[in-house]
Amino acid sequence: MTDIPKGNLTIRTLAMPADSNPSGDIFGGWVLSQMDIAASICAVERARCRTVTAAIDSMSFIEPVEIGDVLCVYTELVRVGNTSLEIHVEAWTQRVRYGDEEKVTEAKFIFVALGEDGRPTPVPGK
Repeated sequence: MTDIPKGNLTIRTLAMPADSNPSGDIFGGWVLSQMDIAASICAVERARCRTVTAAIDSMSFIEPVEIGDVLCVYTELVRVGNTSLEIHVEAWTQRVRYGDEEKVTEAKFIFVALGEDGRPTPVPGK
């Protein structure tokens, strides 16, 4: 693949047998969960407060993740609103056995910054 990851490497984790279906492919929900964690790290670093996932745009899986692959999740802050943050997230596999890197999926995550009262709060330094 000639494409290269966009954003900053935020998470690297190993796909384990417990995360797979009987065919040895990693569950899409596990990949989505890793992407949500990475996006949350990016959002909290920028907002400097509690954030919550408000929306995820559509995702299509391009390639499967297999047991033993290293999942690399990249994040890029795209937009800061009054109380929201838009983060572009890409998931890539490093197929260590073969030396290949392939994009698995990508999505846009929207987070909302929350104050101490649990209600939306302005993102500082917008």
